[in-house]
Amino acid sequence: MMTATPKNVVLELDNLNKFFGGVHAVRDMTFTISRGELAGLIGPNGAGKTTIFNLVTGVYSPDSGHINFLGEDITFLKSFQIIRKGVARTFQNLRLFPRSTALENVMVAMQQHHGYSFGEAITHMGKWGKKEREIHLNSMDILDRVGLAERAHQESGTLPYGMQRRLEIARALALEPEFLLLDEPAAGMNPEEVNELNDLIVGIHEEFNLTILVIEHHMDLVMEICPHIICMNFGAKIAEGNPDEIQEHPEVLKAYLGEEVEE
Repeated sequence: MMTATPKNVVLELDNLNKFFGGVHAVRDMTFTISRGELAGLIGPNGAGKTTIFNLVTGVYSPDSGHINFLGEDITFLKSFQIIRKGVARTFQNLRLFPRSTALENVMVAMQQHHGYSFGEAITHMGKWGKKEREIHLNSMDILDRVGLAERAHQESGTLPYGMQRRLEIARALALEPEFLLLDEPAAGMNPEEVNELNDLIVGIHEEFNLTILVIEHHMDLVMEICPHIICMNFGAKIAEGNPDEIQEHPEVLKAYLGEEVEE
């Protein structure tokens, strides 16, 4: 049974396990993310990184173990309940509404916290006008922060790929999270776009006072911006530490190079 979580810990995984048939996708995963951290979760393809995100956000339920968020056991909560607790995420594969504008994509997410009643939505009376103006203004502020204000009225499906990635981050920010999970935000980007993304992630981490956990295959991105890195392979944690420790860890080198490293 999970023990009491220190107040500065945002996320705690305790001996988490997940099976898909005969595949042991997550093996006894244990780690903590403290308030205000910008941490990275790395590992080769198929290591189980996205499965961790899916467990934390209620897409899957673990077969054993516990997930603690801000001192509360959320192991078996539904995704919508976890979002309301203050968790938001992006996805490895884009999940935008492609025929809606960039602004509409963000406004939909923001209504999670700034909504109005069904009757007000139908009649456009009561709080509807005031709330819509607030949501519109706040959504534009977020789009401006991620560099998309000038594209606010463009259909999201027609945006360049790198901008769609930024829009996913904007939509996650609109949920006003305390904890943000970024699933391979640099996937498909060129080196210049990756550098710009680095700056964006560091900027929103500081400006929004967010705790962030990033999954990423771009090692340069994680090593540059994440002081705390967890490396996993075949579902299990094989190393944890700062960038220097991770880069020199023999199990990490073996996982990425596929060969034994001499001591």
